[in-house]
Amino acid sequence: MSTRWYRTKFAIIAFHVFAWLLLFCLPLLFHREPDQSHLNWNAILNPRSFIFDACSISFFYLNSLVLIPRFLNRKKIGVYITLIIALFFVFLYLLNILPVVGHKKGFQREYFFAILPFLFFWAMSTVYWFVRDKIRTEQLLKDRENENLKTELSFLRSQVSPHFLFNVLNNMVAMARLKSDLLEPSLIRLSGLMRYMLYESDEASVTLLRETEYVNSYIELQKIRFAKSLIIRVDMDPGDHQLIEPMLLIPFIENAFKHGTGNIEDPIIEISLKISDGLIDFRVRNKFDNKNEEIKDKTSGIGLPNVERRLKLLYDHKHILSINKDNSRFTVSLQIKLH
Repeated sequence: MSTRWYRTKFAIIAFHVFAWLLLFCLPLLFHREPDQSHLNWNAILNPRSFIFDACSISFFYLNSLVLIPRFLNRKKIGVYITLIIALFFVFLYLLNILPVVGHKKGFQREYFFAILPFLFFWAMSTVYWFVRDKIRTEQLLKDRENENLKTELSFLRSQVSPHFLFNVLNNMVAMARLKSDLLEPSLIRLSGLMRYMLYESDEASVTLLRETEYVNSYIELQKIRFAKSLIIRVDMDPGDHQLIEPMLLIPFIENAFKHGTGNIEDPIIEISLKISDGLIDFRVRNKFDNKNEEIKDKTSGIGLPNVERRLKLLYDHKHILSINKDNSRFTVSLQIKLH
């Protein structure tokens, strides 16, 4: 995943430089020549100002990057306070190297008014550390959550393949017992499906075209099995370069073949997929027999619960899934917004 531009190292450094320049140029707004027509550049372009600016910047980053993480964050409050007080006197000493015009070297009473800007930069650096630490912590939690989601999705995908292969191999066993001539073409189809599952299903996404090719191969495999005993109507738009989660559609189709065949009068399965303005409209319909449902449910596997969980993880607010039983007809309707 590419880093957003405002999180790049260059953007962060540029922001810090701009913020310091803006802060140290503020005296120009309050120091003008008597005629009010020219800015008094001496307010910021003098050796004493440079020392003040350098001390302020050094203290800001020393406090936020070193002192707070190593002492305050580790509950060494006494050591931290001692170091802050020591740095304040170092700050006064460095300012005394170039005294204010008209003053002698040495600690003057006016120098202690420097505690106000010192406290200002201390507060800024402390707030900066807490904000930076909070953002970093939230990012770590987000990354950890993403890793957990990836792990769960990987586990769910790993469940799909064995479940699918278990059903297909049972079909192959039946063909072998009958010494069917369709066994060889079925094995060829199966090898293509396994190639997809092994080498492409681990990707984060595949093209809709490749996914529909996989689905059509599965349907052709089932046509070989059922021959003329089942009416299968397929109308699938192969799409273009739209991306989709791999092996997301197959559980619905597999479920239709599992529950829409057997001791069912005039079995029929209808599969359609339409694409319009980035919206996938996928529908599967099949007839079912209530008498056989209880027996089949005991061995129904993890197909539908699995895919429902994957939809929740990947397309939480971008999909609508409805599953209805009406007049001995089972209908699955899935809409996914890809953009």
